[in-house]
This record gives sequence, structure tokens and C-alpha cells, in this order.
Amino acid sequence: MLYLPKGLPAADILTSEGYDVAVCNRHPAHALADGTARILLLNLMPEKAVTELDIARVLARTGRDLTLIPMKISGQSYKNTPQCHMDAFYTDFEALQAERFDGLIITGAPVEHLPFEQVRYWPQLCTIFDWADTHVTSTLFICWAAQAGLYHHYGVHKQPLPEKMFGIFSQDVLVFDHPLMNGLFPSFPMPNSRHTEVNAADIIRAGLLLLAQSAESGTGVAATADGRRVFVVGHLEYAAETLHREYLRDKAKGLPIRPPRHYYNETGNPHSGVTCVWQPAARTFYANWVSLL
Repeated sequence: MLYLPKGLPAADILTSEGYDVAVCNRHPAHALADGTARILLLNLMPEKAVTELDIARVLARTGRDLTLIPMKISGQSYKNTPQCHMDAFYTDFEALQAERFDGLIITGAPVEHLPFEQVRYWPQLCTIFDWADTHVTSTLFICWAAQAGLYHHYGVHKQPLPEKMFGIFSQDVLVFDHPLMNGLFPSFPMPNSRHTEVNAADIIRAGLLLLAQSAESGTGVAATADGRRVFVVGHLEYAAETLHREYLRDKAKGLPIRPPRHYYNETGNPHSGVTCVWQPAARTFYANWVSLL
């Protein structure tokens, strides 16, 4: 059973899709049932409702009893999501920081063109990074958040790419017996959508485990030995049409963009449809992560 805040649009959508979903207060003070893990979601993406649905769906697929608690950085304004949505379903970090949680998911953000220190909420984000080490069993950093976490904790710098890393890329499992990689050996597909990268050599020098890597897209998944910090540079949570929407968006803006690689049913043909080949891997990976909590 996945528990979501009462009234959150994702709850009705997932119920209509046949998932086992229930609603609760947006910030339940304790686990709603024995064995129910509480997972915070720090959603930094512009279209909050889309990301809420993506994350909630992939968690619902794990089959575990989980409560998802959306969290926000206080004092922020939002261009693409109504303030009333944030006020209704998100809880300020300050109201949560005295508690302990099983998991924390920090999403990507469309700010990779900026130095980290120029991101308007960088000081608050660093506070959350450090707080999580003592109050959260495992933190999952996604895409830009993975780069931000690697920079903050280990001084690993992101590197610009000559063109956007955009498409579905096969990730080779490097540590086949790690709990996060259970059921994913020898390789698994993962969506990527980014203009920067982190070098595998820098991750290894930082003392992290490089769990998965792609010959095309580079670093895939890294983690600390104890699993307290997990870094995923791609988007296993993405829905089938997300990369297609991003492609059309960038084209409409006149940006230099090629069709996402290894994505459309006919190579390079955006009218040929999409098969969500990464969905089984996403289910397996998130089930593995939840098992660490």
C-alpha cells in the first residue's frame, strides 16, 4: 500500500491505473502501519504534479507499504506550479527536521547551467544534505541532485557535455552482488536527459562504489558502502512519454536538440511510438532501494 497526501492528484490517477493507494494527512507523525516506511520527497522539478506522479508510481510498483511525504524548501516561489498546490500538499523542511525518516528522494532540477553556489536555494539544500546523514536511513539523489550531492559531499565537479545526453542508455552493472543491483545484472536501460556529467574516475577517487556505468552515457549509479547515499544520474522514474515531451519542448524553443537515442520504436522517428523498456528495471531498482530502508 502506498499512502499519499489526501487530495494529491497522483492518488486518484494511480488508483484509476489499478495501484494499491490510500490517502492520509500530508505529514503523518508516525508510520501508518507496522512496517510502513516513511519517505520524504524533495521535489525540485518545475512541474511538481508530473514528478509527484512519476515518483509515486514507481514506488507503488514496489509492492511495499510506504508513505510518501512531499517536502519543500521554505520561502520559495514557483513559476509552473500554483502556490496553493504547494501549500496543500508540501510541508516545510523546518517542520520535519526534528524527526527521523526511512528514505529521502531528491529530484533533479533545470539549473545545471549554473554553478551550484548560484542556485538560489543552495544554502538550504546543503543544510538538507547534511541533515539527511543523521536523520534519514538512505537518501536517493536523482540527476542534478546526484551531481549536487556529489559536489557538496565529495567535491566532485560536474563537467559540461558537447551536446545533451538524451535518450535511453544501457547501464552495465559493475558490482553484481550489491543489494541495489539485485536482479539488474548484467545490464539495464535508463533514461538520461542532461547537459553535464560526473566522471567515473572522480567518483572512485571519492571512495564511492560505482555500481553501474554506460559506454555511451558514462556514470550511471554510485553509492556509499553503507547505502546511506545513493546517486542516480538518470531518470528511472520517467514515464514513457517524458523524453518525447522534452524533445518537442526543446524543438519549440529552437534549442539544438536531436531526437532521444534508443528511444523511439523506429530510430529517430518521433512519430513511431515508444516502448517503456526501462520500466522493469525501474521497478527492480526502487524495490531494491526500499529494501535498504
